[in-house]
Amino acid sequence: MSRRAAAWVAWSMCALSLALTASSLMLLVLNMSHPDVPIHPYWTVDTLLAIGFAPVGAVIVPRISSKNPIGWLFCVIGLLWAVMHFSAQYAIYTLLAVPSSLPASQAAAWMMCWVWVPACGLIVLLLLLFPDGRLPNRRWRWFAWFSLLLTVVGVISQALAPGSVYYLRGIHNPLGVEGLPNVGELVQTVMFTLIFVSAGSLFVRRLRASGVERQQLKWFTYSSTLAISGVILTFTISDAIGALWLEWVGYVVLVVGFIGIPISMGIAILRYRLYNIDFLINRTIVYGLLTAILVALYFCGIVVLQRFFVLLTGQQSTLAVVASTLLIAALFNPLRRRIQAFIDRRFYRRKYDATKTLEAFSAKLRDETDLDALSDDLVSVVRETMQPDHVSLWLGPSRRFVEDTEEK
Repeated sequence: MSRRAAAWVAWSMCALSLALTASSLMLLVLNMSHPDVPIHPYWTVDTLLAIGFAPVGAVIVPRISSKNPIGWLFCVIGLLWAVMHFSAQYAIYTLLAVPSSLPASQAAAWMMCWVWVPACGLIVLLLLLFPDGRLPNRRWRWFAWFSLLLTVVGVISQALAPGSVYYLRGIHNPLGVEGLPNVGELVQTVMFTLIFVSAGSLFVRRLRASGVERQQLKWFTYSSTLAISGVILTFTISDAIGALWLEWVGYVVLVVGFIGIPISMGIAILRYRLYNIDFLINRTIVYGLLTAILVALYFCGIVVLQRFFVLLTGQQSTLAVVASTLLIAALFNPLRRRIQAFIDRRFYRRKYDATKTLEAFSAKLRDETDLDALSDDLVSVVRETMQPDHVSLWLGPSRRFVEDTEEK
């Protein structure tokens, strides 16, 4: 297939995925207008996966080798999740919200029973092949075939499982075979385990990677860390301390990390501004710590000042909020500089030392008048910051010396 034909097919799949997702959201709004109708619990995940993977795949396919299947995996994963989202919302609308209002309701109910299984199976394969389209080593080949086998078994079991869909009890499988066990929860556990193991292969690969491949894997590590942090904030820390605002903050971080996974993988595959990830990680750590410290100081300041005003006046005062706000504004820049310096020293020591060396050389350059001493300093700075195998310095004749020679 030519690059033009491949691009046309990939963008067609992307357009179909986005159209199905838009139609699904419209049906979701209609379903939510009926309070007695259950809502598909995973509609957010379906939406993010569809709009995240499909466009990235359409961009990747015409730009990489035809022997690399990663771009097509992105396209198919996005399309399958869009089909899953649409079939679920369509089945809910035609079977529960407004029964018999649209045709093919049973077909949609049957598809929503099993389409998610191959979508998860392809995510497993994508993680195993990222970023260069090859497995980490030959020892992972058995796991790839084993995951494909389990995916096929999961598809068959869910396509023929009797009874209602395990995550939406109001809809039944029209092609379910009575007498067969309904193992939907077991299949979901198995697929999530396979995804977890395949994601672990990337962290194993990163330990042995260097150069470009290491930078590619940093992009995935960054986005997946954001998603995991969002999960911890939303479902663990916020529940433990009972803070609703922290749950919303964690949910935003989770959504950003979740949608960032396919985008970061696409950046890594295309090598677009690949080395900007170090700057992005640095700023995320700095401003993440800065935000956490300032929020803690803000609330602690309010509590302490409110108690102080209660002791003095016998009642609370809004001055505590004003004083805490002014304190945070005054501490923002000093804290940011201190945290930035700590992060640079702790995690970016080599770059930090190189920056300090260049700053010291720049200061000396303004005051130094001895050319020989300055040349030695320049060579030592190059050795310390860039660490080349060999350094030599050549100084050309000055313009005035050349002009005097020409006149003679």
